[in-house]
Amino acid sequence: MESGEMTWSPEFADAAAPDVDSRALQDAVEYAKIHDTPSEQLPYDFSSLGIDTEEEHATLIGPMPDRRGGPSGVVLKDGHVLAEWGDTTRVEHAFSISKSFLSIVGGVAYDRGHIADVTDPVREYIDGGGFDSPHNSEITWEQLFQQTSEWEGTLFGKPDVIDRYRPVGTADLDGEKGTPRELREPGTYWEYNDVRVNQLALSLLRLWKKPLYKVLQHEVMNPIGASSTWEWHGYYNSDVEIDGQRMKSVSGGGHWGGGVWMNTRDLARVGQLMLNGGSWGEKQILSPEWIDMATTPCSLQPTYGYLWWLNEDRALWPSAPESSFAAIGSGSNVVWVDPEHDLVVVSRWLKKAEQEGSRRPNMDELFQRVISAVQ
Repeated sequence: MESGEMTWSPEFADAAAPDVDSRALQDAVEYAKIHDTPSEQLPYDFSSLGIDTEEEHATLIGPMPDRRGGPSGVVLKDGHVLAEWGDTTRVEHAFSISKSFLSIVGGVAYDRGHIADVTDPVREYIDGGGFDSPHNSEITWEQLFQQTSEWEGTLFGKPDVIDRYRPVGTADLDGEKGTPRELREPGTYWEYNDVRVNQLALSLLRLWKKPLYKVLQHEVMNPIGASSTWEWHGYYNSDVEIDGQRMKSVSGGGHWGGGVWMNTRDLARVGQLMLNGGSWGEKQILSPEWIDMATTPCSLQPTYGYLWWLNEDRALWPSAPESSFAAIGSGSNVVWVDPEHDLVVVSRWLKKAEQEGSRRPNMDELFQRVISAVQ
């Protein structure tokens, strides 16, 4: 099968295919099915999200789907669909997987020459946009992609302080989420912060001068044969004016609504694109250079690249290759890419669990079972 071609089936692909243990693969699928994200981790009914909470600034300011579905997923090897479970055509909220889509549209901008050097200050490329203060003026594109910018300000009514000390990833925190702290110099501190990611989205919008969902659609999703059902939302108050035109700035997650809503199959296509080194058939959509940059560990947070999670020192998934990487969103939505085994695994709504030695043990268990089926 040529790169990029896929045949979708509700059943496993050729069970007699070499190096595929269909029984072990079925075992992996069953594991994903029975480890549904429980309602106490993320409710099925999204109507109550952002309501009845004591957290300041937690109110939703963007659209959300009414409900989420049950577990669904896809396993691809060498571009072949080996396994599929649940409703893989249902459009679901991808939450912080949206951040990795920002990395992709940023990569297309880099490949097209719109960003000459990621170490350039953002202010050299765009007018306004929150980089006028002495502290923010030296922030670079790379720092925004790596979440080391320490950008300070309020965007669309949400101050960056709301996500200071946010307990995400493997960073050691010495403060309570949402409390002020003294800011460091840009590029000297890693922090997972949706306000700053949304600032990156706004900056890319000003750079492209057209809505990012249109960039993604034209430059990426249409060329890889994705469906027309996916959406990328901003907030109710995130309209900005660029060259006299009103445009909506999208969000990099579902923290306050908005974000990417996409079905499992389309996410799998994006994972396959990353596995292919940015190529799809005869077309080079993302450069291998950008993918290498995006999956290079940040010196301040080795399990993070350019808005992609990395498995440096096997810190996230001990059973998986160190070279594997993923886009991850709330509810344990994951698009996992394993170049060593030519695998892509998409899993939606996998129960989150914590245990010593792994920050994401259920993901690790799922990936381990898939790997054992194809070795």
